[in-house]
Amino acid sequence: MSTFKIKKGDTVKVIAGKDKDKEGKVISVNPKKGVVLVEGVNMITKHTKPSMANQQGGIVEKEAWLNASNVMVMHEGKATRVGFKMEGDKKVRFAKTTGKVID
Repeated sequence: MSTFKIKKGDTVKVIAGKDKDKEGKVISVNPKKGVVLVEGVNMITKHTKPSMANQQGGIVEKEAWLNASNVMVMHEGKATRVGFKMEGDKKVRFAKTTGKVID
């Protein structure tokens, strides 16, 4: 992928997989692998050893990576595709449903 259409902080909706129709905020993005971390979506259980940070250890629930093709950006309460256009000399993202600039 040359340009990544999802950014950290975006609100997204899951459109495929076990968490379909869930919404959340993007925590992290990895454009090289084409994956995103979404808050409260695709939760997994991880077994951790006791450490200095976590004295108890045990089973921890955390988010797992989701493929970026399985999420859509939410804009004005609707899931929308994202496009790019030039506004003056600046490249901006816009919602394909409304044509309005996202950021």
